[in-house]
Order: sequence, then structure tokens, then C-alpha cells
Amino acid sequence: MQHVRVTMTADGREAEVHPMYGLLANAPFVERATAMNWNFTGDTLGILHYVEGDVDAFDNAVGAVDPVVAYELEPAGDGGFYAYIRDELTEASRELFAPLTYAEVVVVPPVVYRADGSATLSMFGPSDVVQAMLEAVPSPVELTVESVGGLGGIPMLAETRLSDRQHEAVAAGLALGYYEVPRTAGQEAVADALDCAPSTAAEHLRKAEAKLVRSVLSA
Repeated sequence: MQHVRVTMTADGREAEVHPMYGLLANAPFVERATAMNWNFTGDTLGILHYVEGDVDAFDNAVGAVDPVVAYELEPAGDGGFYAYIRDELTEASRELFAPLTYAEVVVVPPVVYRADGSATLSMFGPSDVVQAMLEAVPSPVELTVESVGGLGGIPMLAETRLSDRQHEAVAAGLALGYYEVPRTAGQEAVADALDCAPSTAAEHLRKAEAKLVRSVLSA
């Protein structure tokens, strides 16, 4: 069994594969985009994205994409928003998604779109099937293997790595203003919310923040 992390690019031809792929990879009003989860059934694809950028420009652009049959945007704060998009597959995108139906291979969310137009994703399965899947991806999409490892190499969701107390500490800090700029609450306020010593609150925050940072950098 093998975990493979790859970078995907179409070298500026993403819109030829699917207009939404081109928009997410190259639109100037999209600063960052992440495909969180998806459902591929026949000729229709539904994807839930988290996007950072100009929501009004994104709304106007998605509304003009012919294959999109339905979409909904929901603010997420700090310049981000969720975008559920359901669209019809083009012939090129259908060929791209066909290898993803290999039963033995699991594609691990998220898919992260980068500023250079590339996207990164992880997959896990038997080594020979993963290799066959990589080789079956059609032009103009190209995949570059960035890392190969075992099951332990799959990035976990940061939230699942936090202990209950670490989660409580971060949630309290967020609610109280510990993470505001400028900061409106200190570790003492978090400690009061957790009913613990400031040094204990500081330890919970430090460990939680370290896990969250590592999760972001490994994505």
C-alpha cells in the first residue's frame, strides 16, 4: 500500500479541462481555494470548496460558467467563503475523473489550489493501482509526484489532532479576542474561561497552535 502526494497542473490550459478548474486555478480574484469534498456521479460533479478572495467577483464569474447547473456561496469570515458548486462534466473533465473511480484507490481531501495555478492532492492504495491511476491521467493535465510513503504520511485534519482541552483553549481564545489584531484578551482570560492556571492555558494554546501550523504547512 502506498500514499502518494502529487502536484497537478495543466500549464495554463485548465479551462480546456473544465471552466471551473480554470477559474479556481487562475482567476485573479481567487487568492486561495481548497476542494474540501466532492461527489462524482455519472455526468455531474458536486464539490464543496473553501475560497479566499473577492466573493462578488467569484459570484459573477461562476454564474457565467455554462456547465454550472447550481451553486451556493456562504460567508466564512476573514475574507473567506464556502462555495458549493454542482456542474456538468465536460468530455475532458470526464476523462480526468475516470481514473479516480478505481475502486482500490482513495483520494484524500483536500485538493489545494496554489497561486501558480497548480493543485496538490493525496491518494492512497495498492502501489501498482496508484501507479496505473497516475499514468491514466489524460493530457493536458500533468501530475508530478512530490512524496511517497505509507498510510502514516497522509495529512490528518488539524481538528482531529487536538485534544479536548486544546480545542477548548483555541475556541475560548477565538471567542475572547486572543487572536484578534490587536489582541483584546490575554492568556489569563483564556485561563479563566477554562478554569485553569494561566501557565496551563498557555501550554494548551501553544501545543494546539503548533499542531495547527504543522497541518497547514503539510497541506
